[in-house]
Amino acid sequence: MSRTRMRPVVVGTIPNSHAIAFGICTNIVAFVMLTSMVNLLSAVLTLCATLFYVLVYTMALKRTSTQNIVIGGAAGAIPPAVGWVAVTGSLDLPAIYLFAIVFFWTPPHFWALSLLLKDDYASAKVPMLPVVAGVDVTKKSILLYTLLMLALTTMFALTGAVGSVYLVSSVVLGVLFIYYAWRLMRRPDIEGAKPLYLYSLLYLALLFWR
Repeated sequence: MSRTRMRPVVVGTIPNSHAIAFGICTNIVAFVMLTSMVNLLSAVLTLCATLFYVLVYTMALKRTSTQNIVIGGAAGAIPPAVGWVAVTGSLDLPAIYLFAIVFFWTPPHFWALSLLLKDDYASAKVPMLPVVAGVDVTKKSILLYTLLMLALTTMFALTGAVGSVYLVSSVVLGVLFIYYAWRLMRRPDIEGAKPLYLYSLLYLALLFWR
């Protein structure tokens, strides 16, 4: 892909073996640090996130399924749960909600990006949803996942883990997300994909700012 062709591993500046060794070493260090300084459960979850990303997303799904970033998104959704476990020491319902919120945020975020890079993904033979199913299907899928995400962020408030400030801000931020997704779906081609992608970054930062 044009956007990744100059990365150090791709051009050979960093050999594959060195990158693998570095990844293994950093994960070992992270596991030891989390186990000794935080708790074992947070260390196990962190390791699971890495293994899921490498084995399930990168090796099994990325080049074989349009659902690559949906299922693979679980790896990126684990860190918020790790944060909860690090503080509380247990995998409670709020941690599951934190996982689910990021899990359902991931498809709209990455599908918006894949609309912008559709030709790049196609040339690299990566079966992203816009490449295989088309732009219109992708737009509808973005809106669907955005609606589900808003429902989850609202339901999270019912756990008692957050207060009224979170509830109000999550609804406002979610409605804005829906607006961007709806605008993308109603406009021709991929107009609106970039604003949606950029807003998705801001959305997650503002949602979890406290």
